Formats: sequence, structure tokens, C-alpha cells
Amino acid sequence: MQVFGNHEENTLRQLERVGERASKVALMADGHLGYVMPIGGVAAYENQVSVVGVGFDIGCGNAAIRTDLGLADLGDNPGRLRKAATQLADEIADTVSFGVGRKNLADDAPVDDPLFQDPAWGALPARERTALEHKARAQLGTVGSGNHYVDVFADQHDRIWVGVHFGSRGFGHTIACGFLALGQGAAWGARVPEREVLLDLDSALGNDYWHLMNLAGRYAYAGREWVARKVVSLLGGKELELVHNHHNFAWRETHGSAEWIVVRKGATPAFPGQTSFVGGSMGDDAVILRGAVSRDAATEALQRAALFSTVHGAGRVMSRTQAAGKRNRRGKVLSPGRVSYDMMRDWVNEKGVVLRGGGLDESPHVYRRLPDVLRAQGDTIEVVHTLRPLIVVMAGAEEWDPYKD
Repeated sequence: MQVFGNHEENTLRQLERVGERASKVALMADGHLGYVMPIGGVAAYENQVSVVGVGFDIGCGNAAIRTDLGLADLGDNPGRLRKAATQLADEIADTVSFGVGRKNLADDAPVDDPLFQDPAWGALPARERTALEHKARAQLGTVGSGNHYVDVFADQHDRIWVGVHFGSRGFGHTIACGFLALGQGAAWGARVPEREVLLDLDSALGNDYWHLMNLAGRYAYAGREWVARKVVSLLGGKELELVHNHHNFAWRETHGSAEWIVVRKGATPAFPGQTSFVGGSMGDDAVILRGAVSRDAATEALQRAALFSTVHGAGRVMSRTQAAGKRNRRGKVLSPGRVSYDMMRDWVNEKGVVLRGGGLDESPHVYRRLPDVLRAQGDTIEVVHTLRPLIVVMAGAEEWDPYKD
């Protein structure tokens, strides 16, 4: 069991319980308590997949595009840059849909993507397929809420990047819930506890889940790439480089001489030379990482122990309720939170970020600092680019979204 960084005892105990069922486990430095398996956890199984391990937001991940634009193309002095960033933030918020449903200006999402013709759809219960396909088409290219975002960055060379973070929306959530129920002997659509369900891939149920999980992954990729490219077009730029990765998914991988099903729940693949985009918070820098290419035996051993994985973000240190407090349906404060709007505004303003949306439960105060968790990963990764946020667009605090986590 490989553990990076420092963690609470309940998180470590949760990883140990996963280790009782998996062949190998690891925990990244941004880890914290999750459903059954900790966020930041990695587990390798022999021809089995964990439904709860992959999670409810199947294929959640990050995509970043480096554009042909430089900082000076947005504004040649601080005043003009701030004005341009403000206008662009409003345009992104008006064009891209956050929360539930497609309610903003963009109407050219790829709802006829070839993924809708994939044979895996046939694994769904017949009475559910039509409704789920309709939901999937309606939500493709919507960002959702919670910690999902669209950002515009400048790197260390003042080159402009666009970054996005979200997953498979209600489509993936429905698949996860359906197989969680079937795996516990209940009917599709039944509400069941968040318990471990390991599906043998040689079984009919496991085979169906595997193909639908991969379909949800394709769906997430299509949505993220469309949103990121839409924002690049709003900027008036061209795409020069795409960095794209899931961090809630399962892969069939060979490690040493053995083949495993590797489940990463809030963890990013980081094989030698593989690049990934990892965000911090609305008020912190993000990074483009690369799995280290090393001839150092100790580093290579650490990479193998991590199952060639790394962090997916900075990692929460405060729950949503701890941060924002608790209110009743009428908005009355039942218990105050630890973060105020003044605290959040002061942080992002000092960083120079133009923020649209975002609730107290996503304030920078609720996260670790990304440089700290990257340092805890040791020499297993290399920072290729550091991305300073200029614009952050998220769903507003009042936006209800059942698929935000």
C-alpha cells in the first residue's frame, strides 16, 4: 500500500478496507474520504471492476487546450486585460450551460456524435434506453456545478490556455446507479446503499457495465472537448495542443507481467511521458504535468507502487457543509459556515481572477495548496507548465444539480 502525503485516519482506514479486496492499492497526496473508496485512491483488481470505485461521475476529468494567443492579445496593459477578461467571462457564462439542462446560447453541441450509435447502448434495459439517450443528448456539453468549471489561463510564457473539468453528467450517474443496484440484487433504478460492488468482467453483468462505462468515458471526452473548443472560439484563438485525461475511470493495464483492471477514483494516470492537466482551485494556479521519465531505480519503484498515478487536483480539507454552512429550504441559516463571501472575494481578487459563479463550498479556503500535494508526489511527476487563472466560470451557488459530485 503506497500512500503519498498526510491523511486523516478515516481516509487511511477506508483505503485499507479497499486493499482487503484489491490486489494493490495506493493513495495520492490530494486524497480524502469518499464513498467506499477514498478520493485520490487507486486499486488494481484481477478481472474485476468496482462500480463505486469508478464512482457516480464516470469519466470525470480535465481537458486543457493551448491556444495560439498570448496575454498581449487579450490586453496590452492591465486595465485593458481586466476589461477583456470581464467581457470574456460574461460571454462564456452566457454561452456555456452550467448546472442542469441546456439553457444558454450555444446550440451546436455534438448531439449526433457517433457515440450514440455505439452497440453498448443495447446493454441498457429496453424501457430505460430511450429516456437515457434523450437525457444524454440534452446534457452533452453542459458543465454541471460543484467543482466543475471552465477556466482561461496564462502559462509561464504568457500563452493562453483554456481548461475544463467535468464528467459524464446524468448519463454516467444513471449507469453507475443502475449497476450499483443490479450488483446488489435489486432492480435497475432501485435506491440502494453505496456499498462495494465488484463485477467480474467475465460475467454478463460485468461485461455490460464495462462497455457502458467506456461509453460514458467517450461521452465525457466529447463533452469536454466541445466546451473547451467553444471557449477557444469565443477567445478568437486556434488550438495548438490538447491535454486530456479522465480521473474517475477504470483501465485494463499491464504492470510488470500481470494484467490488471486499475480503478482510479480522483486520481490521474501518469505513465512516463504521459501529460495531464491538474487544477488547483478558483484562486490558485493549475499545472500541466508529465509522468517522470527516470532511470533512477527509487523513482521507478515509487511510480510502480503508485500504479503510475498522480493527483487529480489539490484535494479538499473542508466539506461543503463545513465551508458554506447549512440552510433550510427558505434560506434561513441553520449553522454558519467557516468561509464567508468576503473571504472568497478577497482571495480571488488578490489573485486577479475574474470569477463568475462559484459558491462558498468551492472557495480556495476549502482546498489544500496544489504545490504542496505535488511536492508530496516526489519525483514521480514533472511540472511542464504552470497556469495562472485569469477567468473562472462555474455554476452559481444557487444552482441545483444532482450530478455535481
